[in-house]
Amino acid sequence: MGGGRKRRRQQRDCSDAPPTMHPRNRYASSAPDFAALAALYPSFAPFVSVSAGGGRASVDFTDFAATRELTRVLLLHDHGVNWWIPDGQLCPTVPNRSNYIHWIEDLLSSDLIPRISNSSETVRGFDIGTGANCIYPLLGASLLGWSFVGSDVTDVALEWAKKNVESNPHLAGLIEIRNANEVPCSSKSETVAEEAVRESTSEPVENVVRSIPPILVGVVKDSEIFDFCMCNPPFFESMEEAGLNPKTSCAGTAEEMACPGGEQAFITLIIEDSASLKNSFRWFTSMVGRKANLKLLVSKARAVGASVVKTTEFVQGQTARWGLAWSFIAPRKMVVRSSIPGKVHYSFMLQGLHRGNGAFQVLKSAEAFFCVSNLSCKTDSLSFSIDVTLSDEQTEAAILDGDDLPGSIEDNSTKLHSTVTGASFRISVFEQMPGTLLIRGSLLNKSLSGTFSSLFSQLEETLKLEFVSKAR
Repeated sequence: MGGGRKRRRQQRDCSDAPPTMHPRNRYASSAPDFAALAALYPSFAPFVSVSAGGGRASVDFTDFAATRELTRVLLLHDHGVNWWIPDGQLCPTVPNRSNYIHWIEDLLSSDLIPRISNSSETVRGFDIGTGANCIYPLLGASLLGWSFVGSDVTDVALEWAKKNVESNPHLAGLIEIRNANEVPCSSKSETVAEEAVRESTSEPVENVVRSIPPILVGVVKDSEIFDFCMCNPPFFESMEEAGLNPKTSCAGTAEEMACPGGEQAFITLIIEDSASLKNSFRWFTSMVGRKANLKLLVSKARAVGASVVKTTEFVQGQTARWGLAWSFIAPRKMVVRSSIPGKVHYSFMLQGLHRGNGAFQVLKSAEAFFCVSNLSCKTDSLSFSIDVTLSDEQTEAAILDGDDLPGSIEDNSTKLHSTVTGASFRISVFEQMPGTLLIRGSLLNKSLSGTFSSLFSQLEETLKLEFVSKAR
């Protein structure tokens, strides 16, 4: 019987393994030691309790004062940051916010899209709704030396964000706090908000307060260039909804926690603003609190013309959030080289993968690889395979030229809709054992042997960079 339980537990670990923290998150390998921190910081000690018999130290996360003191101590002890917020403000958790910072670091370091040509060497970010806590600019500046503009609309948030910056002279030169209320809200934004509210609530729009402040348009100056924007949006439609989780402290102002239409409406406004500022940012990003909203928001980003859309999942303990990123910059051109015809089957292994990086995630990344190269893909999630097709023009060029596909697979929408002559090759993903996947490529059009060999080699490099290097 015991063996049966063990086998069932192992099966759950393999099939339903939860995602983990970002591997570069300093708390990924070991959680904060509350007992040790209480010994070093007496002000934290009253909030730490130890179960009878010398059990593990714990903190009551439903107690705002306890979570605030924990955040203060972690920022000071692990990041050298002085920090405080008054009662009633949103209190961030440091490990979860660090996940978001490191994901943006991954986006910026990838070769998926090039840097903006006139951007400076120092990474520059824009934090939408930085809050009194100013957590993202403080973490990004202290961890990675990034510079930030943090915007907000309430007097308390602006006052305390500035205080938190000024309390850290070594970071003050990297962070600007900006009042988003200094520009009027556009009628376009109000219209977009109304549409999002209609989609997310059955209440008549005229009965919903339409007062979402300016987000990016008008707040970002005409001459400004940023590597990214980020946002921890108001997740809820009302403060009553925000207070339904009994496991956490419902700290936070109405502006931080709720808005008409909830996060869907707020992020929709960011997406709409991004279409007007597509040349001012390399990446637009936002955290998403509900997975159910993610698919719709991805489609909205694509609808306004985003050339690349990426998603991820952030995990801290039992709390999961999702990340959404999109860009209007054309992906780097993938040079596809032909050579002497060779094998019709290729394969490589992805080993040592973290939980949550399974066959489905790898399959979607492979699909994205071919899509940004403007190749037609037909994905079968049941068989974990992708049929990849070159257009007539691409196929003819590869066969007749015999050396290089002309220049590159260009970022040209007409080629995306070219007539195709059938699938060129197939990519399949197989799970060998937990944490190990086999990626197999099969050539279906033998006249494209050289092109297939080159593309498969680039796919191997891309997937190993995305999944294996993160696992180390």
